[in-house]
Amino acid sequence: MGIVLKQSLNNTIVTYIGFAIGAANTLFLYTNFMQPSNYGLIQVILSVSSVLMPILAFGVPNSLVKFYSSFKGQKNQDSFLTLMLILPLFLIIPVAVVSYAANDIIGNLLSRQNDVVREYVWHIFLVGMAMSYFEVFYAWARIQMKSMFGNFMKEIFCRVGQTVLLLLLYFKLIDISFFINALVGFYIARTLIMKLYSYSLRSPKLDFHFPNNWRNIVKYSALIILGGSTAIVLMEVDKVMLNNFLELENVAFYAVAGFIASTIAVPSKAMHQITYPLTANYLNSRDIPALTQLYQKSSLTLFIVSGILFLLILLNLNELYELLPNKYAGGFMIVFWVGLAKVYDALLGNNNAILFNSDYYRSILFFGVLLAVLAILFNLWLIPNYGINGAAIASFSAFFIYNSLKLGYVKAKFQMQPFTHETIKVLLLLIIIAVMFSIFSFSFHPLVNIALKSILMIALYVGVLYRFKISEDVYAFLNKYLKF
Repeated sequence: MGIVLKQSLNNTIVTYIGFAIGAANTLFLYTNFMQPSNYGLIQVILSVSSVLMPILAFGVPNSLVKFYSSFKGQKNQDSFLTLMLILPLFLIIPVAVVSYAANDIIGNLLSRQNDVVREYVWHIFLVGMAMSYFEVFYAWARIQMKSMFGNFMKEIFCRVGQTVLLLLLYFKLIDISFFINALVGFYIARTLIMKLYSYSLRSPKLDFHFPNNWRNIVKYSALIILGGSTAIVLMEVDKVMLNNFLELENVAFYAVAGFIASTIAVPSKAMHQITYPLTANYLNSRDIPALTQLYQKSSLTLFIVSGILFLLILLNLNELYELLPNKYAGGFMIVFWVGLAKVYDALLGNNNAILFNSDYYRSILFFGVLLAVLAILFNLWLIPNYGINGAAIASFSAFFIYNSLKLGYVKAKFQMQPFTHETIKVLLLLIIIAVMFSIFSFSFHPLVNIALKSILMIALYVGVLYRFKISEDVYAFLNKYLKF
């Protein structure tokens, strides 16, 4: 876990810087510099693009990580990497043709409730294409065990671009149309920069004599499309479907609350950048004891971090909403349900990496497709009845079922599970802290209240973790940096 913890910590720092910029954008700049309807439009464009991304990527990011370590020798690796570069084109080109030929039909489908969305079909395609090839080049760097720059580009680059555009919009130097076009440009530029970086690590030498097992690789990639689409659908379908039932400003209100909850997932995203290729290596070498240890330690570490983040957000939420415009307040239930889903997701550790890099990926992809359909059905049922809160409940319900099935499947096939006695200890500690800090509040300025309560909670939490050595990795880290 040494390399995992080190790179995860570095990635966590980068990711949290990105989230800090994203927080400034989402909670303050977008809410004050842009009309909710325009912000909702941008959220719809990015959400639909995110749903399109795994389809256009053709499962290549996952295939790169899974198969690369199995090829020995530069020639074999070159032929494999060539296949990975051209494979997305087999879907990008047909989708581009369909988008051109059926532009009006697609526009009508996306604009049932909000006509303005009709004008941005090509923006959605271009952002989706840029996202897909960015993930390909990001995976190209990760298989070389270099994830920090890609993480920087993924988490910071476009957010800084949005900050600049929001400031230009505020000073009336650009209009909303220019803003959206420039945002598309930032996503395309991010992909090109990532391409140059990944090629600097491992320059491609095109070799069209594809590997002998190319059929298996293509089959795996095609099936992974379903897996990647499932994960994205579960995360983005709520905003896409809100667009079809409610006015665009509701998408903006939901996006703000969802962003607050999504900070819980930052440590998971950071750790997965390095646990994913490690998991693939352990599976390829059939080192099950090392895989089990990685599974349990990643679960415990992520639960420790995500659990306290969940409490920090919930117990400071009222004060946070006092800092936002009144029309954005009232998202407590959204934050609760979406945040709870993020904690459960973190609790599974590197479960996804185990499934997608094993021989059992076909079955779990089948479950994923069923649950993506279930998520859509939940939203169709709950949004008309409960509005934006219904979308949050639908997301939690779908994630709960999906993650529970993945947990049981790994247990059945590998005879291992991520929970230990330490997991229960952390859960009890979190419950105690939640009860203690929910029964009182301070009467200072909201920012002072947030800072004071957060410091006290973290001090108590870290102190107990350190004193009782609940996690070896966390204790070693604290012992190194906090020892007097």
